[in-house]
Amino acid sequence: MEMDRRDFLEKTGKYIVLFGAATKAWDFILAGTPEATPDYDVTRHWWAFYIDIEKCIGCGNCVRACKEENGVLREPFYFRTWVERYHIMPPDPADPKAERLPIVDSPNGGYDGFPERYRDGDGSKSFFVPKMCNHCTDSPCTQVCPVGATFDSPDGVVLVDKTYCLGCRYCVQACPYGCRYIDPRTQTVDKCTLCYHRITKGLTTACCEACPTGARLLGDLKNPKDPMHELLRTQKVQVLKPHLATGAKLVYRGLDGAVR
Repeated sequence: MEMDRRDFLEKTGKYIVLFGAATKAWDFILAGTPEATPDYDVTRHWWAFYIDIEKCIGCGNCVRACKEENGVLREPFYFRTWVERYHIMPPDPADPKAERLPIVDSPNGGYDGFPERYRDGDGSKSFFVPKMCNHCTDSPCTQVCPVGATFDSPDGVVLVDKTYCLGCRYCVQACPYGCRYIDPRTQTVDKCTLCYHRITKGLTTACCEACPTGARLLGDLKNPKDPMHELLRTQKVQVLKPHLATGAKLVYRGLDGAVR
């Protein structure tokens, strides 16, 4: 089966359009042998991601950088990462204990930033929440894929082999975070890969590189000197939808209980 896969890739690889730095590591990724990427030992890494909501300013740099780096369609509704704005109104004087549901908007996924919409000083608050694949340890998407196109890499990244993907959308429906979509150019699923072609070369993700406030951080949990260890020890962090027990490796600092 492995030889058939290699033969298929050799014969069809010339028809695959690559973007940016992806050309350097793509053959190893598709072959299912990321450990063969030059100067990268897959057994020495376990990737995770940290987002500090209090630092996010909703500028959209991360969304634009992601689309540019990974060749994501510019049209709305196609995102590997996007940003949502949450606005929570002040308590109702007549019923101060009533639940305050947030008003959520994400114009064009935050690609162009966010226009001013709310007034300061009225007791309400607004904050921005970047979203992306959570790269779960027990990911629902890998469990429902009928052909194994969605898989866990040995270093903790959830990836998609598009040569196997049927476009059946099972994984799109199974993802509780809404982080997958069907690419109309290939009719296969697409999602965040943690810029795998970059991190296997010792680089950080495009979104982290573009963030002007340091709100995003890629972390290697197998590296005892990685700054994420200190953040996890000293900061209160949370994951989205913890009751689902997906083992999400995307953690947030400053996550409000209203965020879903």
